[in-house]
Order: sequence, then structure tokens, then C-alpha cells
Amino acid sequence: MAGDFDYETGGSGYATQRRTDPRIAAYVHAALGDARTVLNVGAGAGSYEPLDRYVVAVEPARAMRAQRRPDAPAIDATAEDLPFDDRSFDAVMATVTIHQWNDLARGLAELRRVSRGPVVILTFDGTAFGRFWLADYVPELAATELRRAPAIEAVCAQLGGRTTVTAIPVPIDCADGMGEAYYARPEAFLDPAVRQSQSAWGFVDPDTTAQAMARLTRDLASGEWDRRYGHLRTQPEYPSSLRLIVAQPD
Repeated sequence: MAGDFDYETGGSGYATQRRTDPRIAAYVHAALGDARTVLNVGAGAGSYEPLDRYVVAVEPARAMRAQRRPDAPAIDATAEDLPFDDRSFDAVMATVTIHQWNDLARGLAELRRVSRGPVVILTFDGTAFGRFWLADYVPELAATELRRAPAIEAVCAQLGGRTTVTAIPVPIDCADGMGEAYYARPEAFLDPAVRQSQSAWGFVDPDTTAQAMARLTRDLASGEWDRRYGHLRTQPEYPSSLRLIVAQPD
């Protein structure tokens, strides 16, 4: 595997479950500035790739490359060994991927090497995920996110240059089916297809998952979930663990 999760067997459904949310995309695309050539590393099925620029995608998992648009193929390569010359692109982006890399430091160094301009990374702050109500049902999931997500400060330090970090709110009808996208739609987690498109579930024992979903089912039926968290059903946005890191060169 190129990372810590086997997308060849567990990556089906990402093109439909993990679609681009336009409100989150606006943050990413604005961070790219006036870049005309963009490298997308760990590109997956193609979410958040801008359509108004020349984009080269890198994705090591064949199953993920197969889900991409026919007119947007991806190169089979990894973040740690990008097959491009120094400063080949106006900007480089990596969305919801760095927490899976085998060698984070080497991958970040490669992103910085091939970019003439900004390095734009959409990632998670693992310390913030524990606030999400799902952690009450599956604390093992929160522990996984905390273990996998690199420290934001460490990422900024590795990238160097001038860095900014922006907390990205998740809208109530978020099209990108990351975990916190369903903060107001708890029933969604009962669907195995939803969980399959969130790689952290792959690190939770199936029996533990089954027990947690049984408890969630009971709490939804009894009204207990709504008594504790029902206010979220009408909350327009959620202060999620999603973070946008933008590193400009010195």
C-alpha cells in the first residue's frame, strides 16, 4: 500500500460519497491564487480539483484512479517520490490525504520542491475530532483520527515559508461525506456505504462498529440522540476539525 489504508479493496464509492462541496472548494480554490498549473497529490477520485486551470493529478491507488472522470486521468505515483522537476507547477494541492502518507516529512518536502508558489493542504486537526458527538458512540474512531492526523504546527514547520491555517466550517448539507459532514444527519452512519467512504472506520474492529451502530439505532428510535444533540439538526454549520493550510514560499 502507498499509505496506511488499502484503497484497492476499501476505496469503492468515493466518487459518489466524497463529492466536492462547493463551499469548501471555494476556500481551496481561493488559496491557489492565480496559479494556472496545479499539481494535485493524493488526488483520489478528483474531488476539489479546479476546472478552470491545468491540473496534473497523482494517485497511487488503481481503484481510486478508476473512479476519476475519463478526461482527468491521474499519474500512478506517491507523494514521497513525485516524478517532476523542481518548481514545475504554479501551485500544489493535497486534499484530505496527508494523514495517510507513509513518510509525511518526505511527502511535504516533495510538495514544496515542485511548487513555485503556494502549497495548499486540506486536512484534519485530530485534537478537535473528539468534540464530535460520534466520539461518544465510537471513541475508537476518535482515537484513530487523533493518531493518524499530523499536528498542524508540525506540518506548517515542515513546509516553511509563510503559512496560514484556516478552520473550515462544514455546512449542514455538505456534499463531501467526511465524518463531520453528517453532524446533523446521524442516520447516515447506519449506512455501510457511508462508513466505507471514511477510511478511519477501517481501523475500528467490526464488532465494535456493530455495537456502536446498534446503540445509535436505539438512541435514534428512543429519541435519546435528539435529546442530547437534536439542536444540531437545524445548525447551519458545524465548527469541524477541517483545516486549510496554505504555505507560501519565502
